[in-house]
Amino acid sequence: MPEATASALVLRAGLALLAWPIYLLSFLGIWEPFCRKVFFPFFLEKISGAHDKKSKKYKQELFRNLPDFRGPSGELRLLEIGTGSGSNFQFYPAGCKVTCTDINPYFQEGLSRNMKKNQHLHYEQFLVAAAEDLRQVPSGSVDAVVCTLVLCSVTSVSSALREVLRVLRPGGAFYFLEHVAAEHSSWTYFWQQVCYPTWKLVFAGCCLTRELWKNLEEAKFSELKIQHISVAIPWMPVEPHIVGYGVK
Repeated sequence: MPEATASALVLRAGLALLAWPIYLLSFLGIWEPFCRKVFFPFFLEKISGAHDKKSKKYKQELFRNLPDFRGPSGELRLLEIGTGSGSNFQFYPAGCKVTCTDINPYFQEGLSRNMKKNQHLHYEQFLVAAAEDLRQVPSGSVDAVVCTLVLCSVTSVSSALREVLRVLRPGGAFYFLEHVAAEHSSWTYFWQQVCYPTWKLVFAGCCLTRELWKNLEEAKFSELKIQHISVAIPWMPVEPHIVGYGVK
């Protein structure tokens, strides 16, 4: 957890007090299964609509060169980590063979709806798997890996990136779009600190203050392109984002 100023700690405690029923449910072991099965899939589908509108132009630009990473056979084998309800499907090129993974299997309704909307793709399989443990995916078996708004909630970012590099073929690409920590001197970072513990509890482990560009720079990509962008969603301290791709 990041260090916080005294004023941030006071406001953090106040926010936790307001959210005490959720803390109580968590203590009783009720919140986490409810969040996983009901609340988080519902919330993510709703917020995805707002986020998709704000980030659409960045995703269109990000995924524009996906066809360049087709394998020797001419096919594009794509693995998406944390597929959720499949909001990225619309950006993938026709004929792309998609394997979906998510640690949470309860996005089925939204996922099925987006699969029907995007029949230009070939859906290979859906795997219930964490980003840090993709053992069901053979090494060097995919041309591209996509991960959007996922690294904020993984247990170990470095382990997840090691798995990404393992499953990618040489010359394959990892595409990402993630919210990150704000500039430390900014008000956004102050509110990220205030919200941190309660936000993480309510939103299935989502961490507001990860400096993910550092993890990506430390990973062993032969080429890495990172752009810092702003994706503002009202009343949510997740405006700073990074977008880009790394080549194995």
